[in-house]
Amino acid sequence: VIHRYLQLRQNLQPEVPPRTVVFGGKAAPGYFQAKLIIRLIHAVAHVVNQDPAVQGRLRVAFIPNFNVKQAQQIYPAADLSEQISTAGKEASGTGNMKFALNGALTIGTLDGANIEIREQVGAENFFLFGLTAAEVEQRRAAGYNPGEELARQPDLQAVIEALRSGEFSPGQPGLFQPLIDSLLHRDDYLLFADFASYVDAQARVDAAYRDAEHWTRMSILNVARMGLFSSDRAIREYAEEIWKVTPVPIELEPPSR
Repeated sequence: VIHRYLQLRQNLQPEVPPRTVVFGGKAAPGYFQAKLIIRLIHAVAHVVNQDPAVQGRLRVAFIPNFNVKQAQQIYPAADLSEQISTAGKEASGTGNMKFALNGALTIGTLDGANIEIREQVGAENFFLFGLTAAEVEQRRAAGYNPGEELARQPDLQAVIEALRSGEFSPGQPGLFQPLIDSLLHRDDYLLFADFASYVDAQARVDAAYRDAEHWTRMSILNVARMGLFSSDRAIREYAEEIWKVTPVPIELEPPSR
């Protein structure tokens, strides 16, 4: 979001479709980093939503205390489902299925259920980016250095500098330094390594969305090809392959007159 904001503000992306980015989530009381990430989302939203330079082109919203009731409104409203966990972390759960069943296209890595969704809906109807699980392990084994990765990416440097400068935390320039330090010295999820690929995938999203007929076709195919993820199929498969049980016929007495 910060990258898109910086590009729009400099008018480097004049033709991109308007975008509202919705975040939802929770943090455990003692999870300092997660709480700081949520605070960052709010801080970015505060700056972006009040900047007249991007008015009508970019907005950011955070849905507090995300739950099923809210999900019932969010899933059908979404055009794009962001399933961007690092490959191999198996972090993509059922949310990606619910989005796809409701017509949202997926931008995602080859992680968790994303893999099966892409197989079902077709690679041409899925915005793939990022390293594979095998490539993630190879990068780590070779001694992944986030600083070297950052040095090769001017756009990413601009994002980190915007965080470091206090642009999103006026009066508290060091507020988000723990997040920066985590990325620069560890980057456990190889976010720097996936960044350029993610930005390229978002450009493909923008291009596809500008063609309304093409986007609508992709959306319909996503819904039509998601039958594999029905609960009926899942329960039947669990029964046959894991529980080793068979259905029990139930005979109902005819209702008395």
